[in-house]
Amino acid sequence: MQIIFWLLAIIVSVFAGYAVFRRDKKRAVPYPWIVALLRSIVVFLTLLLVLMPTITLVVNVTEKPIIVLLQDNSRSIANALGADSATYRKNVNELATKLSEKYKVISRGFGHKIDNDSIFNYYQSTTDISSALANVQEFYGMQNLGAVILASDGRYNEGMNPLYQDIALHNPVYAVAIGDSSQQKDIKIAGIFANKVVTLNNTFEIRADIIAQLCAGYSNGIILKEDGKILSNIIIFVNSNRYDRPVSFTLKAEKAGLHHYIIEVPVAEGEKNTANNRKDIFIEIIDEKKNILIVSAAPHPDVNAIKEALTGLETYKVTICTADNFPKSLSTYNAIIMHGLPSIRYNFNPQLLAAKKPAWLILSNQTGYQILNDLRTITHTTVSPAIAHNILPVYSPAFNSFTVPKDIQTIIDKMPPLSANVNNILAAPGTTALLNQKTGVGEGQTPVWVLQQGTIPSAFLLGEGIWRWRMYEYKNFGNHNVIDECIRQTVAFLCANTTDKPFNVTLPKYVWSDQESINLVAHLYNSNHESINTPDVQITITDSAGYKQNFSFEKAGTAYNLNIGVWAGGTYTYTAHTNYNSINYNATGTIVVENTPLEFMETGADYPLLYGIAKKYNGAFVPATQIASLYDSIIHNEKIKPIIRSNTETIPLVERKWYFFLILLVAVVEWLLRKYWLAQ
Repeated sequence: MQIIFWLLAIIVSVFAGYAVFRRDKKRAVPYPWIVALLRSIVVFLTLLLVLMPTITLVVNVTEKPIIVLLQDNSRSIANALGADSATYRKNVNELATKLSEKYKVISRGFGHKIDNDSIFNYYQSTTDISSALANVQEFYGMQNLGAVILASDGRYNEGMNPLYQDIALHNPVYAVAIGDSSQQKDIKIAGIFANKVVTLNNTFEIRADIIAQLCAGYSNGIILKEDGKILSNIIIFVNSNRYDRPVSFTLKAEKAGLHHYIIEVPVAEGEKNTANNRKDIFIEIIDEKKNILIVSAAPHPDVNAIKEALTGLETYKVTICTADNFPKSLSTYNAIIMHGLPSIRYNFNPQLLAAKKPAWLILSNQTGYQILNDLRTITHTTVSPAIAHNILPVYSPAFNSFTVPKDIQTIIDKMPPLSANVNNILAAPGTTALLNQKTGVGEGQTPVWVLQQGTIPSAFLLGEGIWRWRMYEYKNFGNHNVIDECIRQTVAFLCANTTDKPFNVTLPKYVWSDQESINLVAHLYNSNHESINTPDVQITITDSAGYKQNFSFEKAGTAYNLNIGVWAGGTYTYTAHTNYNSINYNATGTIVVENTPLEFMETGADYPLLYGIAKKYNGAFVPATQIASLYDSIIHNEKIKPIIRSNTETIPLVERKWYFFLILLVAVVEWLLRKYWLAQ
């Protein structure tokens, strides 16, 4: 439509100018074509204003491809580069300068966060490659992203494995490998497995995974000690250059309190990286008798099986009842085990919601699932019912809520099915499954034995018949230690965070890095076991040399919070104290700060990981010494090219004052010229 208006304006303005030209030529006006041109311009501009008060223009903008340079800015890179640091920086800058001639180059440093300033500080204490790639997709994925240059040693210690990361990054990733890929002699403690809370007079296990490479012939003792005293020494013999073996220490909880254990692996001859030869473990031994209530919809052999598993443990006092004798108050119980409850006939939801006690719900054909789902405000779990069917269990290797018996996989494979009326269970994040359902398709996808960590921990067993498991274990193996241990540990999991102490101080963890801030939380409870923060709370922290520092907690909600910042490596003890109703309360504990960051727990470069990333995103892999070769790879990649974006702009002539002045100016000039020439 605008083309018609433009043509109409041009035709009318030309005709108006021609008419003026003929008239002025007859009147002998000098240079009549000038006056005619000015008249045409005035008419043309005026008609545009009348016919098209707004003009739409299409503007084409050429966008250069974006090349994002992701530089690993963690501590391990400084060690990997060594004396070549200046040479490497020069090569990177030269590549960025050459690429800038054809592309828009954006440099970002990464570790546990993204750096937008200097990318060659090498100061970050951890490495998260997956988050760095996701950050590129988030910020530049909708733009003309051409490629990503990932320069790293491939050693990540935060986030997920980038090879299994699911992000919509459809651009090539060019991986630059920094460091030496050759293996070095190293023996280390790869992981520690132990329960955080153990009851007094019980035996418990601390398990450590020992991994050694290029240490064939190494023979020495793995030491477990406490307060400088060696508690156990397990001799290992490394008979190959690739060695992986768990070692297990069995101890008895003889003294209540927080215990600080240390596992040490003697240094192998020629081993350079000794930072991973030691691990600190904190285990709290409690001397508190826990009251456990087992209530069932009707008498059932599962109830007796659970009672027998807990029998003989001094920690627990077990009370059994049926639903028709449900206690009026739950305040004296630390955890509740409900079999076939709540049901349509027996709905105890009001009491459970009010008590806010940890619960283990064992589902049966008497369970009322709609009533059960009404408890999700404390269980954070929804269960879908189904017709009665059998479910076979399979052990979930990813389970980590407590230390499981060594031979659990062998035992569970021999177990008969449970009888269930459940189709599926939808639990909150953080839920872990001890056992999953074994099916022909999608094995292990539906949880069967579930533990949910939270302010109020909970557990689910999605079927009845656990009594058969104890019988079958005894039939096949001569005992029922594994099933009993799973029952005991589930109950211990529920009771782990329950305490009758009116004042306590907790930490998210006991072992901290010298690069992270330490946070403490304190709770004070009144006689109704309600969290309050009326009085002030102070804390004294003492280092190994006896130097003390005093702090005051801040009140947060109904609790107390304190961030004491970053501390140097060492072992610290703390004593917190407060006064409430003229009674003094104290809480003590230990904090260990490691001065060795995660970056130094592993050495060398992970070339296979970087190669895998490059292959996954259709890029290329080069060592750091050949980073300059990426220029040719990028400029010859036909997928990396500029794009033309068309932007439509609407110009409202009515709102442009200069447009009116332009018309007036041209009209005045025409009038003045005509007056001047006619006056001659």
